[in-house]
Amino acid sequence: MKLKIYIIMLLCSASLYAQQEPHYTQYMYNMNIINPAYMINEPGLVEVGALYRSQWVGIDGAPKTGNVFANIPLSDRIEISINYLNDEIGQNIKQTENVFNVDAAYKMKINETLDLSFGMKAGFDHLSTSFNESNVSGDPLFANTKKTVLNIGAGVFLFQEKYYVGLSAPNLLPNEIDANDEVQYQNKMHLFLIAGYVFDINDDLKLKPSTVVKQTAGAPLSFDISANALFKEKFELGVSYRYQDAITAMAGIEVLQDLRIGYAYDFNTSALKTYNNGSHEFLLTYRFDVLGLSKKYSSPRFY
Repeated sequence: MKLKIYIIMLLCSASLYAQQEPHYTQYMYNMNIINPAYMINEPGLVEVGALYRSQWVGIDGAPKTGNVFANIPLSDRIEISINYLNDEIGQNIKQTENVFNVDAAYKMKINETLDLSFGMKAGFDHLSTSFNESNVSGDPLFANTKKTVLNIGAGVFLFQEKYYVGLSAPNLLPNEIDANDEVQYQNKMHLFLIAGYVFDINDDLKLKPSTVVKQTAGAPLSFDISANALFKEKFELGVSYRYQDAITAMAGIEVLQDLRIGYAYDFNTSALKTYNNGSHEFLLTYRFDVLGLSKKYSSPRFY
């Protein structure tokens, strides 16, 4: 019976992957993961970060995701980003995904305050399913599988100091892995629309509503709506709603100059809410001026 549950979870996870690219509650702090055209737009300022997500706590074999990333401006117009992602689901039967991507974005000015950037993503996605820890190990019907596929993505990002709008397809090449002529994993092209606006409430307080809309062929439309408040450029609180899935509370603080930590808790609202204790997500980012060339904004851009 327990084995059947694991198999069902694995198959459900494969279906989930077919519907959505990896996506986090705190995606707004690493928007390159969904849009390769995103730019921090600060020449000389390098941003590095790490994220860890433990989903559906209390369910054995629930997804766990780790992500490390870097945004590196090369000039006033060109910026690259690097992303490594590890995602794992299952306990005795494990499905693992390792993704490595490099993005390159080029910026052009629309007018004095408005910029438009174009981005391309290239990398690889290594997918594997292992039955080694299960009691069906060795059964030809449950053979271990693995495959490495190419990732190519593209995006556009329109932005100025107060707002942004972006459209992207992080993976333009559909792919799948199979065993015994049965598809275990299928990934279709995804489209992401992101947007946000920053309101200056007063000298100390900023409010940023934002959204991400996700669409995949053959899957229902999905979206997140978020609102984040930043106080004195150091303390941040936010709430988010993911359609038919979760309500989230977020918090962040700049513990040292340019060093920020963040946390998000997802309360599940779907049918799974009875079986788990929510999801936890931890974020760490650090910005440093490598060459002393960065702009010295008294009020850094809030996205």
